[in-house]
Amino acid sequence: MAFTSLYASAQIDQTYARDPKQAVDQDYTQRIAKYTTLPELNSHLTDYLPASSTVPTPAKALGDVSGAPDMLPYAEDVYAYFRMLEKASPRVKVFTIGHTEEGREMIAVAVADESLLKNYKENDARLAKLADPRTIHMNDATAAELVKQSVPVYYITGTIHSPETGAPTALMELAYRLTVDNSPYIQYIRTHMITLITPVVEVDGRDRMVDIYKWHKAHPNENYPRLMYWGHYVAHDNNRDAMTLTLDLSRNVLNTYVGWHAQVLHDLHESVPFLYDNTVGDEPYNAWLDPILTNEWQMIGWNNVQEMTKFGMPGVFTHGDFDTWSPGYLMFMAAMHNGISRLYETFGNGGADTVERILQPGEYSRTWFRQNPPYPKIKWSQRDNNNYEQTALLVSLSYFAQNSQTFLNNFYLKSKRSILKPTDSGPAAYVLPANDDSADRQRMLLDVLRGQHVEISRTTEAVTVAVPAKPKREKKDDADDKEAKPKSEQAKTEQRSFPAGSYVIRMDQPYSRIADALLDRQYWAPNDPQKTPYDDTGWSLPALFNVEAVRVIEPAILKAKMESVPDGVGFGGWGGNCSIDLVLNHADPSLITFRYLLKNATVSVADSPFTANNQQFPAGSLIIKESSREEAMMAFGKTLLPMVGVCTPPSVAMHSAAAPRIAMMHTWLSTQGEGWWRQALDKQGVPYDYISTQTVSSEDDLRSKYDVILFAPVGYSRTQQIIEGMPMWGNALPWKKTELTPNLGRIDSTDDMRPGLGYSGVDHLRHFVEQGGLLVTSQDTAQFAIDTGLAPGVSVVTHGDLKVVGSLLGTAVVDSKSPLLYGYSKPLTVYSEDGLSLNVSNTVGGTRGPRFGAEDQRPTGRGGPDDPDIPQGRPFVAADERPRPKPWEPMPLNEEQMRNNPNVIPAELRPQVVLRYADKDSLLVSGLLDHGDLLAQHAAVVAAHLGKGTVLLFANNPLYRGETIGSYSLVFNAILNFDHLSQTAPPAQSSAGQ
Repeated sequence: MAFTSLYASAQIDQTYARDPKQAVDQDYTQRIAKYTTLPELNSHLTDYLPASSTVPTPAKALGDVSGAPDMLPYAEDVYAYFRMLEKASPRVKVFTIGHTEEGREMIAVAVADESLLKNYKENDARLAKLADPRTIHMNDATAAELVKQSVPVYYITGTIHSPETGAPTALMELAYRLTVDNSPYIQYIRTHMITLITPVVEVDGRDRMVDIYKWHKAHPNENYPRLMYWGHYVAHDNNRDAMTLTLDLSRNVLNTYVGWHAQVLHDLHESVPFLYDNTVGDEPYNAWLDPILTNEWQMIGWNNVQEMTKFGMPGVFTHGDFDTWSPGYLMFMAAMHNGISRLYETFGNGGADTVERILQPGEYSRTWFRQNPPYPKIKWSQRDNNNYEQTALLVSLSYFAQNSQTFLNNFYLKSKRSILKPTDSGPAAYVLPANDDSADRQRMLLDVLRGQHVEISRTTEAVTVAVPAKPKREKKDDADDKEAKPKSEQAKTEQRSFPAGSYVIRMDQPYSRIADALLDRQYWAPNDPQKTPYDDTGWSLPALFNVEAVRVIEPAILKAKMESVPDGVGFGGWGGNCSIDLVLNHADPSLITFRYLLKNATVSVADSPFTANNQQFPAGSLIIKESSREEAMMAFGKTLLPMVGVCTPPSVAMHSAAAPRIAMMHTWLSTQGEGWWRQALDKQGVPYDYISTQTVSSEDDLRSKYDVILFAPVGYSRTQQIIEGMPMWGNALPWKKTELTPNLGRIDSTDDMRPGLGYSGVDHLRHFVEQGGLLVTSQDTAQFAIDTGLAPGVSVVTHGDLKVVGSLLGTAVVDSKSPLLYGYSKPLTVYSEDGLSLNVSNTVGGTRGPRFGAEDQRPTGRGGPDDPDIPQGRPFVAADERPRPKPWEPMPLNEEQMRNNPNVIPAELRPQVVLRYADKDSLLVSGLLDHGDLLAQHAAVVAAHLGKGTVLLFANNPLYRGETIGSYSLVFNAILNFDHLSQTAPPAQSSAGQ
């Protein structure tokens, strides 16, 4: 190939020369060459390994070199090697940084010159002052001295995505090189910075992936199971958790990054040939970033491309089409905490096989940003992967070390500029009013901010400040969304008073940027040049949590009397010593927690609002009798929900709320969507049985075991796939614990992942609902319920040009009496993945239209377009006015349509629309929405009825990524009131034309 000769003829820059006095490990070096499939797929930095008589190479732990074929080490084997390094050299220290949901250890490994590690705490103390310039009174001269005395910390993380398998061994060898190699290039890195390494981020998934690979090698001629479970809850989405930090791995990495006051977080991935430095990325950039950071991306990224191109390594590029908009990625923890986020995508084979890879034209084409593209076809090995990862990392480490003073100064400046936010870009603060309906959801939002290391204050007296008035939009006749623009005059303000005890998120703090990004709204312009957003376009947490957070631009808020809020601050209150306890329902997720904690009490749910002890209680509030004080105090202590004791029961209609028996049903197609639902239940302490569609296929009496079955989104699946599963040709695909695969089958197991629900399973679900059960569906599983006849009268709307990409949308209440809406007192924002919405009908298969078509325009004749035509020679007979139902309403039926029509759904079984999408002007809350008029007012949440039971259909996803806290109670209310969701009265057919 052409690059072979280029590589061979390239002269070695003395910058990269080896130390001639240091011996080379010849056997290891020969194996590197053997496992590298082409000479140009390696560099002068990694085509050899220096020898050491005291420090073990990775081969000591692995039995072969890093990246050798047919070999994947478990996380504990990787850790064992790093601890061998630590024992052999003072240049290495290993730290435990936490554990996973399944109890596996996570580590961070520091590598640097022994003098730096000996004094790393003193260095960290200096970095801490740069990270918080308030400690040095924002003094630039003092900061300059600290910069001179300090070395940076560069944090590298690997294998957050478990099928991307190369990073652990690459990082093992990288650590060895940084420890042992005496070349000037490596020595300079070692003596001018601390390299921090977490070799395995998703440890639970890594061990399962190694099991899968072992099964594959033991069955070489068979298909092998896909990695069905990565982490305990989610798969690829573990790299979307950097906002709400719901996963242990996210919190462990962030706490390590912040705890070390690191300057860089560099995450390693493997999905693009051959090395994509995607940090530079494509537009739009996140709107809350400091421009200093975006310039740093360019500096480091293009240097990487330049250096590796000089080495003769093909397929190295940056820019690409990855938009750097969402802050949900692991690497963005650094971007939002005044550091530098970095990410590599190298090429990987999903294991350690050496295979020929055939690329798509879009992967090997030459573009302006990829002048040195990958080859169209290549034999690729895990060693090739390790060569690229190590070479690229060494280039970045060297560049960072050579420019460490610049980057440390930038670190200080970004921290300082974050503190100065109130006086430059603003805002001054966000205020969460003390009188918010739900202290529970407010607490959850504050917990997210606290996890992000954001400082929280609380006012000690009432305060009044100016806040931005809502802008009025100009409206034009026949104008679409893109033509309605805010008025250009100076923004108007209005006075707003906040009571004492309100929470203030001050922007004059080092981590103001992450708070601002999470609490603000997002807007992705429909005409943005980026037409394929990489992930969600909106994430405003106050809207998603259904909590008010007021953006205050007036700096006077910072002068209000307030106090710092310590961790673990209490909420709620408990008054009264009587035998009956009342718990308010403000759509608090912890309400369901409270119910399941009361194992021995008699619990009822109020059917309507009531007053007790001069306090208003919303419908859905709990009325608790016969609970022990110990049990009630324990429930209160865990939930902190406001509870009132009364001596006589309130005079209000109520129904019993026994703790429902719940099953969470999953497919063997994908478990990520339901993983977020499992996590939500686990965090709220809601017990459930975890069953698969295969279980449902074989169980013909589900109702005797369960009251509620939750069927969370599968993820872009079709109904046929859910029913049929995977193709049954070929070999069985087991997922179970065996001696060969000890880490599989712990969450669920099967002898063969291929079979799906089957038509027998559909029948079993039907019988379950008909006998009084509740089936909860969302997105593609709602489509499944519609397609299989489990939701009579419901269909999916076809939207044409509508575009929604992970956006937050407003809703409006349709059925205010529905138990689903217990506790909700203000408009609810929901998360929509792609703009799905629903239609309802009074007939199965849709309402029958006029006998000879649905033409709704008048025919040619006398008068104007609004005048009736009048036949001549007889008296005029006017037709009945045609009904014009709203988009969320069913078409009403006339006598002609109802006569002898078996498709008419009985009134008590007709579907009920609970929530609809908001009107066009108030539909978009955050993110991207184009042609919103096609979605406005359509049904979002529908309760369909079958026999004695209910099928609940969410067009939105109510339990998503730990972000949609505000809509959690739609599901939790449904669970607690599963047997009270039927029609209480025949629904009105329409609000018009009756």
